[in-house]
Amino acid sequence: MTRLSHFVVFVSDMDRSVAFYRDVLGLPLRYPSPKWSEFATEGVTLALHLADTPDTTPHAHASMPAGHCQFGLTVADLDAFHAEMTAKGVACLQPPKSEAFGRLAIYTDPDGLPFSVTDSTH
Repeated sequence: MTRLSHFVVFVSDMDRSVAFYRDVLGLPLRYPSPKWSEFATEGVTLALHLADTPDTTPHAHASMPAGHCQFGLTVADLDAFHAEMTAKGVACLQPPKSEAFGRLAIYTDPDGLPFSVTDSTH
């Protein structure tokens, strides 16, 4: 059986990105290094890899081109998470709203990469 084991986010600044994923999103850091860092996430490892070149393509959730990917997080309380992210100045592309599959919000990381957040009640 094949299973997904990790997800890699290519970043322009490792220290800034580690601080965002660890301190802002609250993911526990498992392994830090200047070019590769991993977080102790359940099921699938989230890893950061220092990019060779910056991405100059603006990311917009509604128009992602083929070949791009978006990861998702699940939180216990999406409204509380949204309030915390707003207070911390995290860019929000879509505030929490109901979708066919449940409630969803979309934010961006320091490099502008969109990520979705749902709550665990759905």
